[in-house]
Amino acid sequence: MADKIVADKIHVVVLYGGRSGEHEVSLKSAASVLRHLDRSRFEVIPVSIDKQGRWQWNDLAAIDPAQASLPILPDAPEMRLVRGAGGRGVLMPVSGSANGPIAIDVVFPVMHGPLCEDGAVQGVFELADVAYVGSGVLASAVSMDKDVAKRLAELAGVPVAPYRVLTRKAYLSDRAASLARAVEGLTLPVFVKPCNMGSSVGIHKVKSRDALGPALDDAFRYDLKVLVEQGIDAREIEVAVLEGETLFASVASELNPNAHHEFYSYEAKYLDPDGARVDLPARLDATQMARVRALAVQVFAALECSDLARVDFFLDRQTGEFRFNELNTMPGFTSISMYPKMMEASGVPYGELLTRLVHLALDRYQQRHALERGYSS
Repeated sequence: MADKIVADKIHVVVLYGGRSGEHEVSLKSAASVLRHLDRSRFEVIPVSIDKQGRWQWNDLAAIDPAQASLPILPDAPEMRLVRGAGGRGVLMPVSGSANGPIAIDVVFPVMHGPLCEDGAVQGVFELADVAYVGSGVLASAVSMDKDVAKRLAELAGVPVAPYRVLTRKAYLSDRAASLARAVEGLTLPVFVKPCNMGSSVGIHKVKSRDALGPALDDAFRYDLKVLVEQGIDAREIEVAVLEGETLFASVASELNPNAHHEFYSYEAKYLDPDGARVDLPARLDATQMARVRALAVQVFAALECSDLARVDFFLDRQTGEFRFNELNTMPGFTSISMYPKMMEASGVPYGELLTRLVHLALDRYQQRHALERGYSS
């Protein structure tokens, strides 16, 4: 296997799948990244994590580049990520595999959701001492938790919608008290959201008290902590942020779910080709556009993110105020995903965007390695 890898290129592992409810979204995102990575610069190594958590090398030659989702190939050899003797990361075959080790330079973890985007896999990269695209352990963890992210955004002066937080433990021990606490000080409708999921998985718009319990039951299938947020009459605005010499915020886009969807749900995002209309750029005046771009940079910095993020806001139709919704440290990269579309509309084409992200990861890795790892007086 190792002799297939071209030595003078940067060896990029495209890591996809994962043990998350967003596993299938990751397969779509990674297929798009695979198609757009510059093969004159990068040697691409597809590695999947299946739903059982096994890391497997997938032969690039056996993957159709035109397919919408990357596969996890039958009988793909199981691998593990280690630090090689020369300081580079290495994919090592698990005992019994006929495949040899593969030296790598950087991992592009095109994965979303818990155990993928929440600091867990980033911790693996840190322990293996390999470069990787995206935010580190701290920023990944706090950004994934909608409650903690909102708290940090508020501390930085960015408005958020009122919300309440419930834990699964409290909900199971006293359901009636939890249902009352869930909407205390709020008015219907509210949105029920797992705190640590993305792609609108497990989210419900609740318009009646009778619907609150079933919505919470479903949300607690995905997380131990659930956020209940005040529904507001708002427009959904998104901004893409890219790190560089200074933080660059794209022009904003606006998502307009079609009338048959209550909100921009998982179905509207990924299953319904007519699920939403996108305005890119968003229909904002110059002052509003400048304001939301500045807020996106402010949130990115407050959460100590790296490389990239998509920052989502609500624009309150009544007050004209932007309210921070959430930040995605590894946003979707599918053919219809807004992060690459916003960057392209702002002058950064998809292929160039991926190249920048790989080099940002390598630069950050070199900066970390310039730090002292031990104490000497």
